[in-house]
Amino acid sequence: MDALMANYGSDSDSDGGVPAATEGDATPESPDSPALLPPPPLDLLQPPNFVDYSTITQGSRVRSFPHVEGNYALHVYIPVAIPSDAWKHLALVMKRAVSIVPDLYAVDADYALSELCNDEQKLDKVLLSREFHVSLGRTVAIQVHQIESLIAMLRQKFRSQQRYWMDFNKWEHFVNDDCTRSFLSLEVTSTGLLEISKQIAMVDDAYRLHGLPEFYKNPRPHISLAWALGDISCKLKQAVKEIEKYQSSMSTCEKYNLRCKFSHVVCKIGKKVYDICKLAD
Repeated sequence: MDALMANYGSDSDSDGGVPAATEGDATPESPDSPALLPPPPLDLLQPPNFVDYSTITQGSRVRSFPHVEGNYALHVYIPVAIPSDAWKHLALVMKRAVSIVPDLYAVDADYALSELCNDEQKLDKVLLSREFHVSLGRTVAIQVHQIESLIAMLRQKFRSQQRYWMDFNKWEHFVNDDCTRSFLSLEVTSTGLLEISKQIAMVDDAYRLHGLPEFYKNPRPHISLAWALGDISCKLKQAVKEIEKYQSSMSTCEKYNLRCKFSHVVCKIGKKVYDICKLAD
């Protein structure tokens, strides 16, 4: 792309060393001089499905715990990819949510949801097609000398896992421990809950043996799709009620139950990702 742009002259270039012609002083064109090309169409300089992220408002997150030299953020989770046939339904739900809570941001991407909802291509690419996660342990700080031991222990515990279905069947809101962020989420309350709860218990065992804080006493597995700064539980409760009302008004053929199959557990430490278990398709 840079090479393509370099082939086109810029109107602002003024380093050619040629003095400007004065009024009435004609500068004859050489018959051999190449004609200047017009500026290229913008579409030609942009790849297919291009999204200009610079035009989308971003939110700023607050660090959950202070940075300490030699410590790294640890997160164990199940990666979740939302099937593309669910995107249209979820896009409608996101539009309902943002009409109640306009200051929502796309999870992880941190772009304003209200702006994404105005462009389905941006919403699909920035939010709905991304990888989500079901947390199996708290996001905590781990010391560098503990990493090798923890990874080995987790892999040992998860070596005999089998595939199972997860139904994300309930819209819910959550607030983090220090009330700096609120989340709009899809919770697993039936199919898959038992299996995820067992996996959380295995991660808790590994955490406990490494002196790390365990997960919540009554875990509620979920994926989060949007977030907002602070504790805005009242607004998100209203948004959840509006979503439920909207879904109850849909016909049977319009309703969509988000179901995904478990196949993978990941441990992310700092910027490095470790596969704990990965089942073949």
